Amino acid sequence: MTHHRRGLRRLLRDDDLAQRIETDFESAGISDKRLVMLRYAAKLTKDPGSVAETDVGSMRQVGFSDTDILHIAEVTGYYAYANRIADGLGIPLEDWIPED
Repeated sequence: MTHHRRGLRRLLRDDDLAQRIETDFESAGISDKRLVMLRYAAKLTKDPGSVAETDVGSMRQVGFSDTDILHIAEVTGYYAYANRIADGLGIPLEDWIPED
């Protein structure tokens, strides 16, 4: 999560919001659109076999296009893959990655 946390903080430019999202995105005070997206990404990560058309439909209902949904699924899948490779090989964080 450390690599992703740093990226999230850079994108949001709001350390408090990033912390709230990391702690519990459900109560972080984010938009409904982002909340639906994160629910989808969490479900795809934790229980991919349970993702159904209704999950995709929920994304469409809040304004995501089919292309957006594809990109969200691709990014979610990529991070799952990359994390498993790094964790599975015991790769430590690089020294050059800044803390802030």
